[in-house]
Amino acid sequence: MSSPSNKSVNSKSFLSLQTIVLSAVSWAVLALLFFLLFSVSAPGEERPAWYAIGTYIFEEVAYLGAAILCLRNWRSPQIVSGRNVWLGIGLGMLSYFLGNLVLGYWELGLGQDPEVSPGDIFFVATYLFLGWGILLAVLSRRLNLENWQWGVVGAIAVIGGLLAWLVAAPVEEPQSFLMSPAMAQTAAAPKTTAQPRAVKAPPLKPVGATPAAKTPAVTPAPTTTPESAELAPPAWVTSVEATLAPLETVLNWFYIVSDLALLIIATVLLLAFWGGRFSQSWRMIAAAAFSLYIADIWFQYAQKSIPDYQTGSLPEVFWVFSGVLFGIGAALEHDLSTRSRRTPGRRRA
Repeated sequence: MSSPSNKSVNSKSFLSLQTIVLSAVSWAVLALLFFLLFSVSAPGEERPAWYAIGTYIFEEVAYLGAAILCLRNWRSPQIVSGRNVWLGIGLGMLSYFLGNLVLGYWELGLGQDPEVSPGDIFFVATYLFLGWGILLAVLSRRLNLENWQWGVVGAIAVIGGLLAWLVAAPVEEPQSFLMSPAMAQTAAAPKTTAQPRAVKAPPLKPVGATPAAKTPAVTPAPTTTPESAELAPPAWVTSVEATLAPLETVLNWFYIVSDLALLIIATVLLLAFWGGRFSQSWRMIAAAAFSLYIADIWFQYAQKSIPDYQTGSLPEVFWVFSGVLFGIGAALEHDLSTRSRRTPGRRRA
């Protein structure tokens, strides 16, 4: 029989930094290959159901692993950056996992494509928890940024705000040069080759004729087949979608503003921890926030600008990258914190 000490050693070796990083990077590479190979479908055809299931699996595993690693940091009293920091990030990862799980059931299980689903409740919680955790990490350090660093923060804020404005702006029909007010008066009218249609006079009604009695048209009763009964969503599903539908505009603006705020905080966090002993873990956290921003902005843009957009395109792989990078950052923080507290003392002769 193995002793308890051997079991603890085996568990530590199983959750070692090298094992976690190697597994996370392998998962990200597999997700990238999956998106590259199968995200392009034939014109006019939808992506198969197994591809949508695969994208959800890649995202769910990444965010569940990140949540476990972040909450492990919260439970450890040796974490240098603060346990509440990782509690906020861990709850954010767990909220995203639950929201994606609900959305996957709504889309794949019920066959619905709503603008707002109950999963958005968890997605809103994701931004609130992430913002809280990362903001605590920034406030825990004294920000002594140089002028060029504040310039970088300002430039990223301006670029991110411009992208957010372009995504949130209503889509209008492009106006041609000839249709501008200055050219509309001088532009020649387009030639029409179509001949005017002849107006057909109504038939004359004979004098003294009485209108014939109209027989009511008999409309056949709709027949419900087992196939249509299976495709029809339950009544509670349509009721929930109708209740949440008015929140679409508010939620879209919330996501855009939250992405921009998270991008700015991540930039400040990256510059504040640059060059320090624990800079590696926070570089990963900043990269994870950048990846989340890229995937969200792309999704908002695609929904508004691409007709009949199908989820699962290549830029959405950044959602998987975000979860993987959050997990790697948590693992690096845990390893550095535990190693810094295990400095051996000087032996006496």
